[in-house]
Amino acid sequence: MTNKSMSIERWCIEHADFPPLEIAYGGELLAGVDEVGRGPLIGSVVAAAVILDPTKPIDGLTDSKKLTAGKREALDLQIRERALAFAVAEASAAEVDALNIYHATHLAMRRAIDTLAPAAEYLLVDGNKLPGHLLPGQAVVKGDARHCAIAAASILAKVARDAQMVALDMRYPEYGFARHKGYPTKEHLAALAAHGPLPDHRRSFAPVQRQLALL
Repeated sequence: MTNKSMSIERWCIEHADFPPLEIAYGGELLAGVDEVGRGPLIGSVVAAAVILDPTKPIDGLTDSKKLTAGKREALDLQIRERALAFAVAEASAAEVDALNIYHATHLAMRRAIDTLAPAAEYLLVDGNKLPGHLLPGQAVVKGDARHCAIAAASILAKVARDAQMVALDMRYPEYGFARHKGYPTKEHLAALAAHGPLPDHRRSFAPVQRQLALL
């Protein structure tokens, strides 16, 4: 293991509240991978992949859900400025409907991985399954709280998808997307019942299917 990779491992581990990960890779091109948007009724599922630079540490990396919107946006800028490589990709609502959310999520992850430059050599993927990429790697349960590269990916994906929901809210303010980000809250379900599904809604998801059946 190189000094560079050793330093990034110490940096990641000291920010985690879990036992150190046993990572079967000792090089410098390790990519953290995560997604956002499996649960919403509308829009794309967004994935990100990040290769961090241990010579440019970023303080405060953790699970994006534990951060305020302002903190996520500040870290998003730092990641984009300091990472060796990063990529954000997505699978559309139509692809979610065609493939199902599980396969669409892995498609978005593979797209993000394939866009990295320089390319990754090893993957750390949040969750319990690898996305079917040819690169070696390992799945890490609660990975966004256990490794800084996965945390960085979770932040990029969350900021990107939230921006999509804010843009959608500007087009359709009656649905409240800027507040609930497309998740099936009472507000969203009430708006769906009152105004009907939009083109961006996922037709394969049950609450949307029920409203379509009433049309």
